[in-house]
Amino acid sequence: MNFIEWIAVDWGTSRMRLWALNAQGEIVESAASDFGMAKVSQGQFERTLLQLIDPWLAGNTDLIPVIACGMVGARQGWQEVPYESVPCTPSIRFSKVETLSQLVDVRICWGLKQQVPADVMRGEETQIAGLLHHRTDYDGVVCLPGTHCKWARLKQGLVAEFQSYMTGELYELLAKSSVLRFSIVDDDWQIDVFEEAVRTALDDPASITGRLFGLRAGALVGKACGHGNAARLSGYLIGLELASARRFWESNEVSIIGASGLAKHYQHAMNLVGSSAQLLDTEAMTLAGLKAAYNAYKVESDV
Repeated sequence: MNFIEWIAVDWGTSRMRLWALNAQGEIVESAASDFGMAKVSQGQFERTLLQLIDPWLAGNTDLIPVIACGMVGARQGWQEVPYESVPCTPSIRFSKVETLSQLVDVRICWGLKQQVPADVMRGEETQIAGLLHHRTDYDGVVCLPGTHCKWARLKQGLVAEFQSYMTGELYELLAKSSVLRFSIVDDDWQIDVFEEAVRTALDDPASITGRLFGLRAGALVGKACGHGNAARLSGYLIGLELASARRFWESNEVSIIGASGLAKHYQHAMNLVGSSAQLLDTEAMTLAGLKAAYNAYKVESDV
């Protein structure tokens, strides 16, 4: 029989993923839910968690550690936990959550913060810890595409510095809420258009705000009807990000951790500028990072 030693939880804004692991670090059970942080009312986080893991706890009399990461530790989450200042080792500090249940010992991993320039991350640090868990000697850069893309420089097992870019959120706002919404066809991806847009943004970033309205104007005065504009808008914005983040990716090893589709767009854009980047699986890196946090928990608890 596989006995559960601890439970790992990746609790983001829109979704949560859970894994029950045995003493050998093997996954015994897993689950996923749409009850992300934004969908759970204050005072209901413990109940939401227990509803999902209750079958795993049946018949278990031992206190089960639950190590959680992500936006569950934000101000709007279950309990706000601190940010640790860089440079630091990610995902080795956490805060205890008081629970009514006597079956679980819940800990939430701290995020990271940077004073100059001011920046924060919450959740991505666990994925970075997962990379370092597999490669303790990693000396390079990690890119974490998403709503707010993060670029982080790693050195000697530490996150030395990082910077966030609102590229994903800008795309969503422009494509769904601006005048460009009438000219964006999301399911019409044209790779050659994307490549051209990335190069344009890298070569002449100052021109992009002027080119954006052209996505709408082209559909009005020409026959484009929005075809290729999703790729063009994405290329413009990712190209702008790469232009700004050049100090991170230029002359450094780069690893990309993110949702497969978006991560591949970033990898393709990196290839265009002559910088190779390896793709790493998000779930695997998150779980490895939570394992690193659990190891730190065991040391702290003398388990």
